[in-house]
This record gives sequence, C-alpha cells and structure tokens, in this order.
Amino acid sequence: MALITLRRNLCHVSDFWIHGAALKNQPINHIHKVVEGHLCPWFCSQPPELFRIRFRHACCKKFHSENGNDPHPVGEPVYSQVRDWDRLEQNLKNEDEQVFIRRLNNFTSSEEVLSFISTLETLPDPVAAGALQRICEVEKKDGDRRLPKDILENSLFQALCFQFEQEPSHLSNASLVTALQSLILSHVDPQSSLLLNLVAECQNRLKRGDLEVHNLCVLGESLIRLQGPDCVTLELIIYQLQGKKLEIFTPEDIVALYRILQACAEKMDQHQTFLNKINSFSLSIVSNLNPKLISQMLTALVALDQTQALPLVIKLGKYVVRHITHFTNEELGRVLEAFIYFGHSDRFFTKALEQQVTALSLTLDPEVVSKIMEYCSRKLILSTPIFDAVAETFVCQSEKFSPSQVSKLIEPFGKLNYLPPNASALFRKLEDMLFTHFNYFPPKTLLKLLHSCSLIERHPVNFMAKIFSPFFLQRLQGEESYLDRLSLAQLTQLFLTSVLECPFYKGPKLLPNYQVKSFLTPCCSLETPMDFQLYKSVMVGLIDLLGARLYFASKVLTPYCYTIDVEIKLDEEGFVLPFAVDEDVHKRIALCIDGPKRFCPNSKHLLGKEAIKQRHLQLLGYEVVQIPYHEIDMIKSRLELVEYLQRKLFSQRTGVHWQEG
Repeated sequence: MALITLRRNLCHVSDFWIHGAALKNQPINHIHKVVEGHLCPWFCSQPPELFRIRFRHACCKKFHSENGNDPHPVGEPVYSQVRDWDRLEQNLKNEDEQVFIRRLNNFTSSEEVLSFISTLETLPDPVAAGALQRICEVEKKDGDRRLPKDILENSLFQALCFQFEQEPSHLSNASLVTALQSLILSHVDPQSSLLLNLVAECQNRLKRGDLEVHNLCVLGESLIRLQGPDCVTLELIIYQLQGKKLEIFTPEDIVALYRILQACAEKMDQHQTFLNKINSFSLSIVSNLNPKLISQMLTALVALDQTQALPLVIKLGKYVVRHITHFTNEELGRVLEAFIYFGHSDRFFTKALEQQVTALSLTLDPEVVSKIMEYCSRKLILSTPIFDAVAETFVCQSEKFSPSQVSKLIEPFGKLNYLPPNASALFRKLEDMLFTHFNYFPPKTLLKLLHSCSLIERHPVNFMAKIFSPFFLQRLQGEESYLDRLSLAQLTQLFLTSVLECPFYKGPKLLPNYQVKSFLTPCCSLETPMDFQLYKSVMVGLIDLLGARLYFASKVLTPYCYTIDVEIKLDEEGFVLPFAVDEDVHKRIALCIDGPKRFCPNSKHLLGKEAIKQRHLQLLGYEVVQIPYHEIDMIKSRLELVEYLQRKLFSQRTGVHWQEG
C-alpha cells in the first residue's frame, strides 16, 4: 500500500529530498516556489477577483510549525523533529486505518480534519483520500458549489493534492477513485494536471479490468460530474457493471448504479433489460436502505420512468413509513414526488405523514409543505390533521411561501371541499398576499388559486375585476393562438359564481368569447361523469316508480353549463311531466347520482367541484336530490329501491302523479 508522506509532498522534487529526515541545503523560499508552481494551476479556473492560490509561509515550515516545532536553520539536522515524526509514525502503525477513517468522519469542520492530519508525517493513502473526502463533505453546506478560499489556500490541503498528482499509480483503487471524486466535488480545474493524471490512471485500470464494483460506481458518478453523461468511458463502466453479479453489490452500490443510469436516461432503451434485473434484485435489499438511499432510489425510478417496477415502489413505500421521522426536508420532498408520479398511496403512509406534519409543521420547508398538499390533492386524501397543520403554518409563515407554493397549498382545500378551523385567518392571509404580490403570480397559477377558493365559498370578489379584464386575459393566453379549455371553464365558473353567489359584485363581466357551453368535457372537466353502473340501478327504480322511461331525462345540459344526471319536471299541481314537455313546467328536480369518484376516497365527503355544482343548481331554481352510492349499496331489493326513491323525490308530497304524454 502506498504511503503519502506529507514532508515529501512538500519537497517532492529529488533535488530537495535526502533519504533520512533532512532537507538539502536549499533556501526555504525556493521550495515554496517549486510547490507553488505545481499547485496554482489546479484552481486556475477560479475568477482572479475571488481568490488566488498562494502561500504565506513555506509549506515545510507550515507543517513543522503546526506541530510546535520551528524550522531549523538551513543545513542543520532536525533530530528533534525526526524523533517527533517517528513517534507519530509509530502511533499511526499501531492503529488500524479504519479507525483513522472513522475518526475523520467524526470531524465537523475542515479545520479539524487538517489539524488531525497535521499531526502525522506519513498517511496511508485511504486515510489521505478520506481526509479529502471529509473536507469536501463538511464544506458543501447550504448549496455551496466551491470550497472556501481559506481551504483551497491551506498548505496542508494543497500538499495532499500534490501527492495525488505525482504518484497516482501508487494509490489503491479505492483511494484513487475517492480522491478523484473529492477533487471533482471541490471544483478543481478539469484541465489541471492533477485531475488529468488521476483520470488517466483510472482509465488505465478500467481498461485492464482492475476496478471492483464499488470503484466502478464511484468512478462512473465522478466522470458524469466531470465530463457529462455522454463521455465514452461511462459506457465501458456500465458494460463492466453489467458483467458483475448483482449479489456482490452493496445496497449503496445498487443505488449508485441507479444514479448512473439516471444520468443516462436518454439511453434507457439500451439498458432496460439490465434495469429490469436491477429492479427485481432491489426488492431483496430494500430493508437495508437508509432514508437517503430510499429517496435516491425513488428519484431514479421516476427519472427512468420505471412504471413497471411498482412492486419495488410499493416495498419502498413500506420502509418510507418506518423511516419517515428520519428523512430530511429534501428527501421527504423527493419521496412525495415519486409517490405522486407512480400514483402510490396507502393508509399507513398517510397516518405516518399526519404524525410527522402535525409534529413538525412549523419547521418544515415551504417546498415540502406544498409538496405534501400536492400529494394529498393528487390522491384525493382529505386528512384533516394535515390540512389543519398546514393552514396554521401558512398563517404563521406566509411570507416564506412563493406564489407557486401558495397555489399548491391552497388548491387542495377547494378541491377536497374542506375549510380548516382557522379558515378566516387563512384566507385573510391569502388575500393580503394577493394584494401585495398579485403581479408575481403566473396567470394560470393565479386563476387556479382563485377558482379553488370559490369552490369552498371563499369568493375572490376583490380580484374578479382584474381576472375578467382584457389585460389579464391576454396575459393568460400568452403567445398561444387560443386559451386552453380548462382555463376557459374556470373563468366561466368564476363568472357564474359572481352572478349567483356575489350579487353585490358590479365589476366587469367575462366576455362571451371566453365562456364555455359545458363544464363536462373529456379532457379537462369541472364535473365528474356519472357512474354508469350506478345510473342503471337507479334508472330501473325510477321506471318502476314513475311508470315509464318517458318521465325523466338523462344527461341534460342546462343553459348554465352544468350537466344534470337525471331531470324530472313537475307542473304546478305536482304532476310529473314527460321530459319532452316544455310548457307548464313549475319545478325541475335535478337528481345527482353520485358515484364513488365524486367523493373523497373512503368517505361521504363531496369533492369541491360537486359541491359547487349542487350549490349553483339550487340557486338556479332546481330542487337538488342527491342519490349517493353508499345509500344505494345498502338497498337489498327492487322494492326497497322504489321506496327509497319515493322518499327521496316525493317525501313532502302526498303521492306520485303523472300525465300522459
């Protein structure tokens, strides 16, 4: 195993090295110039106004002085230093390398890492590579892309880099790829001799087939960062990984393999067979994945569009429940995004998510909060603990949310027809934000947001004039030749709301050419189509009750854009009229035959779009009679069905009458 000698790093050129422990009689600043000449090009890509790599002291002086020893005069033997180095070297030999690596991993700052290695003269290359890796890890915080200037200029850090540049062939495979990975993450100049030498050595070992599975995975990810997913070497790495038995991959390696293939998503046709094997094998390792790896695997499955890997997604979901308290905000957001993509949900995850949100609602990142609400919206999950906690979070921290996050947060309240206990405070905060940031909301986002509010009778009266204005409609359309069907339907329903529910609104009206004729369309409907099987059951009972099929009509489109499931007409005396008769109609009964899709799952709670439909039909003069599926499911016989319909339709009338057509 190669040993990195820090003193030799600094005085590597043979003119400066005497085997033993002393330097030749060369001025210390001469050594400084040689080392500096090797180190400076590594970071030459950094803007000169930001920082420049230079030494304030000679490197050898730096190493010795940090150990409490001043450099001796030129030519003088350094026996006291030799004794110190020998003692430290002996300490190093007495401890296992893994112990040193564990010690490195416990450090929380670069200063601690550099202070630790400054006490050592010789380092096993795994420890040196681990030191570089740890420095990179502790410094890459808060999204920083580059290491701080003081680290890059630190002579110890530069000495480590210098040794890797000069002797890459002496490094172990693990140390080689780890050093390359760390330096790439540190944004060393890709054209520097340091990286070029390391990459060349990696390529040589790759061609010889010397690299093990873990080394191949680390090298693959490093080259993706350095050269992009189109680099030729990456194909050779994937080819060699395909030839390995998956049983020898660690869970970390499997996830790394997913990340590599994720970067090459455009070439998935070439690797799908390999991916199928990985997906099947991954079922056996899910229990060994930590939260970070679970979120990364799910993210890769999304990027690779592995919709056929649902068994793997479901199993990952089970372990998400177990680990939910240990996910970071970012990791939980990725998990939710994957569940949204694959359409996955289960009651155990919902329960765990409820507990997590209620416990941490005020500390969750706004992006995660909006992602949680988006997940509930997509899966129609009406979780009152989640909704109440999120509403409280928004009231307390509304300024932290961006316009898109606000929209994702508020829309589910309307979609799932739910008002939280603090509804007044919630919508007051929303109105304040809209007043101050109206122009920051993208037009379609704003329209969806205001439309959602109207579903739960929180009508955006103060903003209707703006959204009905030609200027806003032009912004809404953008550069398209026409406005999309969903936006037109939402505008029309908002306009209908202003007429029916806000008679005090006297502002501009929506222009006729922006109004739709029907809210029920195949692609983007504001109504849920009628459940056909449920309709057939009800129709049989209606025929028995009314005596003939001609006394009711189905799927009736009203002049007000809504489609009525079943309409029954009555004259002034309460007689049922044939549906073809338009004269002498005194009352119209609108039957809403509500199947399961019109409710929140596993509940009797109507969706917002169905609630506003029934509300508007009542305001338009219809007598709305709801026939929910869960009541029909309780009926055991045809006679019971007729009696049920009799009670629903004519409970306030003495009997049923009908006229001949």
